[in-house]
Amino acid sequence: MRDFETMADKPTSFAARMRRILLGRARSPTDPHVFHKLSLAAFLAWIGLGSDGISSSCYGPQELYVTLGTHTSLAVFLAIMTAVTVLIISVSYSQIIELFPTGGGAYLVASKLISPKVGMVAGSALIVDYVLTITVSVASGADAIFSFLPLWLLKYKMLFSFLILVMLVVMNLRGAKESVVPLVPVFLLFILTHVFVILYAALSHGSQVPEVLHRTTTEFSQSVKTLGLGGVLLLMLRAYSMGGGTYTGIEAVSNGLPLLHEPRVATGKRTMVYMAISLAFIASGLILAYLLFNVTKEDGKTLNASLFEAITANWGAGGRAFVTITLLGEALILVVAAQTGFLDGPRVLANMATDGWMPRQFALLSDRLVTQNGILLMGLASAILMWISHGRVEFLVVLYSINVFLVFSLSQTGMVRHWWKVRREDPKWRHGLVINGMGLALTASILVTTVLVKFGEGGWLTIVVTAAIVAIALGIKRHYNNTSKLLQRLDVLFTSNLPVRSGDGTAGPTGEPPSDANTAVLLVSGFNGLGLHTLFNILRIFRKHFTNFVFIQVGVIDAGRFKGVEEIQNLQDSVKADLHRYVDFMHAHGFYAESQYGIGTDVVQEVTGLAKQIVSHYPHSVVFTGQLIFPGDTIATRLLHNYMSFAIQRHLYYEGIPVLVLPIRM
Repeated sequence: MRDFETMADKPTSFAARMRRILLGRARSPTDPHVFHKLSLAAFLAWIGLGSDGISSSCYGPQELYVTLGTHTSLAVFLAIMTAVTVLIISVSYSQIIELFPTGGGAYLVASKLISPKVGMVAGSALIVDYVLTITVSVASGADAIFSFLPLWLLKYKMLFSFLILVMLVVMNLRGAKESVVPLVPVFLLFILTHVFVILYAALSHGSQVPEVLHRTTTEFSQSVKTLGLGGVLLLMLRAYSMGGGTYTGIEAVSNGLPLLHEPRVATGKRTMVYMAISLAFIASGLILAYLLFNVTKEDGKTLNASLFEAITANWGAGGRAFVTITLLGEALILVVAAQTGFLDGPRVLANMATDGWMPRQFALLSDRLVTQNGILLMGLASAILMWISHGRVEFLVVLYSINVFLVFSLSQTGMVRHWWKVRREDPKWRHGLVINGMGLALTASILVTTVLVKFGEGGWLTIVVTAAIVAIALGIKRHYNNTSKLLQRLDVLFTSNLPVRSGDGTAGPTGEPPSDANTAVLLVSGFNGLGLHTLFNILRIFRKHFTNFVFIQVGVIDAGRFKGVEEIQNLQDSVKADLHRYVDFMHAHGFYAESQYGIGTDVVQEVTGLAKQIVSHYPHSVVFTGQLIFPGDTIATRLLHNYMSFAIQRHLYYEGIPVLVLPIRM
């Protein structure tokens, strides 16, 4: 196998040099240390995957508090409920991490524990949700930043938002760790300033706690008299559901488990602890701080801004500087929160593509070992949504949260079902059932309330878009299933009815053939009907012209394979076994035969390098490859299949190597 780093990193054009400058050098997927280089420790994972959840404290607690109206003393109960909810959901996802050590977002959990179709619905909802995560975060961050700037600059806010999106896309194309490390100062600024605000509020107004508790008890009694117990509970449930944005992003850790350092389960659970404690403390702490300082909503300001100004009212110039820095930290963390969408959204797409619900191209890795197509799609979809909404956060927030709690509910349902199934085998089933049962009750109640509250305000659009993606996924799956059936028939036809020996029945030569031998170089993707169909066509069309055969196979490392050194070794062993079968078959029929293989992410690049080596040794070579031809070629078939043969043909033509593409009619 050739040196991947040498071939992949050699710039051959201005475009290649610019790509290296922007995205960095190509990485070798066969490097045994590559997983450590790319993976995130718990601290960095807390930043990269936890920023979405932490940033929700910029708007989630505010929506909850404002919804209470004049009944703000009830916020004490809701602050406790918020912290408990965060902890329960986090603990339930820690159990998912244990059960799915290679990554267990809602898509995988629902697919494995309920059904593949339910998992597909969860995956479709997650795709929409991650696009909204990116768009809402960037738009909110832009709003916060431009609130410090002169009004005449406001017309450039949309341009600024698009530039932020482009920057995030480029950072993520470079790799997960490269996209997270520059965000560390921003994340720490947000954490430190908000923890300080909450502690200061508690210490400076601690003497008022008994008064607040007394006021809460009194107001609860008065509210029951005015609204009735049912009315009070409905008000609290509505406020609780409107603050549902607080819990977005909790799933990110279990879904992004493949990005973490080994041992991944331990790292994932540690990351979840960091996220749960920080989010529960900041979200519930801000709600109580609003209450202690009796903060009210002001036009043109967030509730957090009003709180910070109230706290620093007597600090003079230092207070103004602190407010500016803290709000700038909020603005930046909102932009950072978009990172979660770029880390986990493409991963969901890759998992769905591996299972045939999305085009296979979304499972492919770039030479930087990231799911490039998924990152580009998430960026493009977010840019389109940003343009349609004109970056209006109030519109985007209406679309948000519904899918978050849909996937939460499906995950919890899957786990409840799992614990019930293993109740006779697993002694911990009661503990797990209680935790996930509570999580299901909480998330399902928030989901129902959120749908009822937001449906008429525009939430229906989220449901329609998600349903459209579900319909597309069903169509893609149907196409791949039909194609798979046709390929299975082809496999059966050729592998079970291999022709008898040709010629005089003697075994083929085992020594190396002369360098001037007429050589057929055949690209295969396994010992199957596709490869045998092409091989027999060569023998039929060219009869005895070729006396030497070289088989090439590339083991493609995609998102499904890129999970550890063992997986890549298994892939390499499988490729070598397939090639041996071709070589043995040709030897048995009197032909010289040998094989070459490559392991990598770019089939065209790997094949080009191998073909050049072969042609340098056997100058009288012709490269052959088969190409599936579907009846009624459509745009859909072109999108769902890679037509790799033609890309290989173009590259080898450029190298002066003759290539013949033989059709395989389906």
